Amino acid sequence: MPDWLPQETIRRKRDGGTLDAAEIARLIAALADGTLAESQAAAFAMAVFLRGMDAAETVALTRAMRDSGTVLDWRSFRVGGPVVDKHSTGGIGDKVSLILAPLLAAAGAFVPMISGRGLGHTGGTLDKLAALPGYRSDVDPATFARVVRDVGCAVIGQTADLAPADRRLYAIRDVTATVESLPLITASILSKKLAEGLDALVLDVKCGSGAFMPDLATARALARSLVEVARGAGLPARALITDMNQALGRSIGNALEVAEAIAFLTGAARDPRLAEVTLALAAAALVLAGLAPDAQAGRSLAAARLADGTAAERFARMVAALGGPADVLARPMLPAAPCVVPAWPAQPGVVAAIDGRALGLAVIALGGGRARDDQPIDPRVGLDAMAGVGEPVDAARPLCLIHAADPAAAATAAARVRAAVTVAEGSPAPPPPVREWLG
Repeated sequence: MPDWLPQETIRRKRDGGTLDAAEIARLIAALADGTLAESQAAAFAMAVFLRGMDAAETVALTRAMRDSGTVLDWRSFRVGGPVVDKHSTGGIGDKVSLILAPLLAAAGAFVPMISGRGLGHTGGTLDKLAALPGYRSDVDPATFARVVRDVGCAVIGQTADLAPADRRLYAIRDVTATVESLPLITASILSKKLAEGLDALVLDVKCGSGAFMPDLATARALARSLVEVARGAGLPARALITDMNQALGRSIGNALEVAEAIAFLTGAARDPRLAEVTLALAAAALVLAGLAPDAQAGRSLAAARLADGTAAERFARMVAALGGPADVLARPMLPAAPCVVPAWPAQPGVVAAIDGRALGLAVIALGGGRARDDQPIDPRVGLDAMAGVGEPVDAARPLCLIHAADPAAAATAAARVRAAVTVAEGSPAPPPPVREWLG
């Protein structure tokens, strides 16, 4: 008889018991090496979904998933500074990573940012960067380490040897209706970040119609779980809850968001809400990394690196090092949609509310996202020059500009945008971009 039976671990959690760290580690090791049957992994996920996990169990699960693969050691790559990263729970128009990674690098941090593709109605950082011709997000670990060491930052996709147990468990959760489990979400996010070998982590938990957490209570619970478990696993962390009741910035769509990020870095145009979230995250990261004594000093340092152009220069070096355009700031070579038309409001007035999820789905319908995992993306399409909450729209100021493959697609998108945006005679003040801090 074996000295451990996975079904006994599953039964204990099913019945509301508490699992110890050794038991969790054995189950996750079996998941990673394939000896745990898929049916058993599904049963375990459902047991956690229904019964939950306490903080100690979630820390143990996170560490076990981290240890299922390679854990990066940046000192062995001769990286001589604090290693930090940021994670966002996802939202529409969220191009912060494109700005924040080079900004932190310009301020003295090293940023090995492992990002993902679009999920549901939200866009993904890797899909945005794929709009740059030649940019490679699938590089080998040695290239990843070299770019981080030499440039200060690199944004790539998850490699096969980082937290492989998470990849298998997530695929099972996706088809067994167990995605929305707070302990499983927390462990999935943090296991990959812990595997990056970080010294500090900032978390951007989105809240609102364009996010996965539509209400503040749900966002707060996730933020608290992420901070507590990260710290329990030895990783200093802080979380911001940020507003996602409208797009972050003025664009939604892959090439359009890269163009907006470049304009932000060079100073050509900086949306105030995008600037507030980016600088708040930068300040928190720099304090955690020991590069600034307090949030105000961190914010000032980040603003200075934007103003003197070093953040833009780091972005350009990163893109070139990963195969993208050699002069991305001057010639980004981004593809352009053949059809650009305004979406006019049904009546003049002030933007009173925006259904962010509906706008994200409108971009997917244009071809800017995936309805199926194997579906190609059209990087050219999306929405640009968007009017925000509290801004007037009329016959001279459209709701946005639609970038589409053809006039028929543009007309359909315009109807979707009009349905998603409420225009009234007046508007309440929009919520601040940063709703709360945790940790």
